[in-house]
Amino acid sequence: MKTFTFHKPTELEEASKLLKNVGQGHLLAGGTDLVTEMKQGVIEPNLLISASDIKDMSGMVWNNSGLTIGSMVTLDEIASDADIRSRIKSLAEAAISIATPQIRNIATLGGNLCQRPRCWYYRNVRFNCLKKGGEKCFAVGGSDKYNAILGGSSCYIVHPSDSATALVALKAKVEIFRDLQRVTIPIDDFFVGPEVDVARENILEPGDILVSVQIPKESMDGKSVYLKAKERQSMDFAIASVAAMVKMEKGLITEAGIAAGGVAPIPWHLSSVEGKLIGYCVEDIDVKTISSEVFADARVLGQNGYKLQLVQTYLERALNLVLR
Repeated sequence: MKTFTFHKPTELEEASKLLKNVGQGHLLAGGTDLVTEMKQGVIEPNLLISASDIKDMSGMVWNNSGLTIGSMVTLDEIASDADIRSRIKSLAEAAISIATPQIRNIATLGGNLCQRPRCWYYRNVRFNCLKKGGEKCFAVGGSDKYNAILGGSSCYIVHPSDSATALVALKAKVEIFRDLQRVTIPIDDFFVGPEVDVARENILEPGDILVSVQIPKESMDGKSVYLKAKERQSMDFAIASVAAMVKMEKGLITEAGIAAGGVAPIPWHLSSVEGKLIGYCVEDIDVKTISSEVFADARVLGQNGYKLQLVQTYLERALNLVLR
């Protein structure tokens, strides 16, 4: 492993300046993904900046507007929090589904949202794939069992974050420290697909820091669920997943958030499904028809056609759970 410089700042401004001024600098959160990339030779940072002492990135705050979660809050803290389990069930379910207890104890929410793809062509130093500056996506015509069926464009990675899928359905926002200012944007706008920039998965530029995630109270007032299909019962990434949130008043659906994971390079916001729910009575919703029609634009590769039926089934199950 290449040698590097290590810093442990206490302020966002100091960390941001270091990241911006030093080439190949990386922010270290829990390190469960970043250190793995270093060991695999995928990245060779000159500088690591620990975020563990930056207070603005830690803690959870509940107020009348909702919940703010610092990006350095661990997945275990989220999964074990009684209020989150009762009021934001889908986020707790997503967090507990990630990896193992040991990893969840150190892995952070921000790190989970910003983790890099697990495509084995990207992770293998022998393949100079499109995402690493090469000329082709080796998954096309190669081993594509776990790759995308939606939004692949030139690169067919799938976004590996379970928490991201849940937060998209919860209509969360993210706070970013950029150019000495704090900027808050919808989480939908945080992720970047290969058609925008094949080299990255989010909008963070050198010097930018993901500070926190904000979940609105309106989403907490609804019923939510997160379902995840994986090959092993523990320590595995989603083959396909669905997060659903629905708020009802007197049998009428007043708010909805639906997203799919494990099937696209970004958490896939199913806004078309939301449009078929909001304003309708529960009795008028044909869950089976909605689930079978929404993925009409899917493009299956040689070995991943099973994902289409799987994500349709999981969407149907998720909708039935939040609507009944």
